[in-house]
Amino acid sequence: MIKCIIFDCDGVLVDTEKIGNEILLSMAAEHGFEMKIEDAYRNFNGRNLKECFRHIEEAIAKKLPESFENEYREKSFNAFKTQVQPMEGVIDFIDNLEIPYCVASSGPVDKIRLNLETAGLLDKFENKIFSSYQIKSWKPDPGIFLHAAKEMGFSVQDCIVVEDSKAGVIAGKSGGFTVYGLANENNKTDLLEEGAIVFENFEQLRQLTCL
Repeated sequence: MIKCIIFDCDGVLVDTEKIGNEILLSMAAEHGFEMKIEDAYRNFNGRNLKECFRHIEEAIAKKLPESFENEYREKSFNAFKTQVQPMEGVIDFIDNLEIPYCVASSGPVDKIRLNLETAGLLDKFENKIFSSYQIKSWKPDPGIFLHAAKEMGFSVQDCIVVEDSKAGVIAGKSGGFTVYGLANENNKTDLLEEGAIVFENFEQLRQLTCL
């Protein structure tokens, strides 16, 4: 029986992945980096931002400017403030839950809170927000999910993880969780390969979990 749901944030609760990746690719292109948006979803989603930067630096064989991270955060935060929307169907799904739930994300707490607030979800997750920055452990390490389960007072076996990225599914599975993957045309193959139970909308998730 499922007793607690641990949601990822970006791409599961809020629709931010396209915004963030487009800004990152645009900025990186100024330094000679080229990547299709579909490949960015596969390589960057769910990853620590510094890991994404290392990927870019290895590809262009040089260091990015010291100001790159701050500039990216400023541009993405400004975009998130006005453009972030909740994922389709997620508000209704959460409003009908009768079990505890939380969010566990690789992003900083202020970014998680900003995105949830802009999408109209923050009030549903107050005191239930867990960030990799709090424990210094990032996906695909399972630490953030194990931390969230412990803080919520449940065993791994009592929880499910809802993810949308390859790194997130690997993290959940390696932590011993059953992982459900929100699929789209860019990530479905990766989610299936890593062992997620795939769904395409929150009504399907409701049916799969009997919640």
